[in-house]
Amino acid sequence: MSQEQPETDDDEEVAEEAEEEQQPVEEEEPAETEQEQETEQEQPENDAEEETEAETEAEEAEEETDEEEPETERETGFEGETDLLIPVDDYLSSGVHIGTQQKTGHMERFIHRVREDGLYVIDITKTDDRIRTAANFLSGYEPSSVLVTSSRRYGQHPAETFAEATGARVRSGRFIPGTLTNPDYDGYIEPDILVVTDPIGDAQAVKEAVTVGIPVIAMCDTNNATNNVDLVVPTNNKGRKALAVVYGLLAEEILDERGVETDYTLEDFEPEV
Repeated sequence: MSQEQPETDDDEEVAEEAEEEQQPVEEEEPAETEQEQETEQEQPENDAEEETEAETEAEEAEEETDEEEPETERETGFEGETDLLIPVDDYLSSGVHIGTQQKTGHMERFIHRVREDGLYVIDITKTDDRIRTAANFLSGYEPSSVLVTSSRRYGQHPAETFAEATGARVRSGRFIPGTLTNPDYDGYIEPDILVVTDPIGDAQAVKEAVTVGIPVIAMCDTNNATNNVDLVVPTNNKGRKALAVVYGLLAEEILDERGVETDYTLEDFEPEV
């Protein structure tokens, strides 16, 4: 009496849908593998560029973090804060004093305190003093013999504006190996002194400066080692506003040392968001 029940339309649709759900997995797997193989094949040709891009992305992430860092209370207790190039509140609002959650022994003498969230606070009076010292030092060089570099995104516009204002040379973005050491390279130059935004990001430039024997002035954060740096300017070297203020003040002081008037303002050194 029992008969096999015929498959209903609903059963057929369920079966078809099950097959369709399984089908793309079998088709997509080879495509993904093929794409991965193509990526692996391209990797050796672009190692340097991809490493640079990865470093840049990491730096940009750090920059964005620093730029968004909330300031919960006004920093106080800086000795000599009444005799600064700009009001102490202007330094603080730009974030010049905001360091990282790491510190090196080299930078310990420039640290004011450590916050409850673990961020080290840079002593802005020492930043101010070093800007003056660096300006006095740089003003003794022919403008075109000064080279300023910045691989950091937020440092590129301030560095370029600094060069424009003071007559220095500039190399922003990726520093091409051989710029200071290979006379056969079309972009080869022979500066007498180097200014860098970050000894880590601008490591190639620092390395070549050491090779050819020229002094190095560097914007250094709390996490920087300063082995190959001749003059440290302690500052947040990742923040957009911080770098604009430091490069702007440095340019103003150099021009003042030279007795040159300028129409540049600190706002001119700040890159667009």
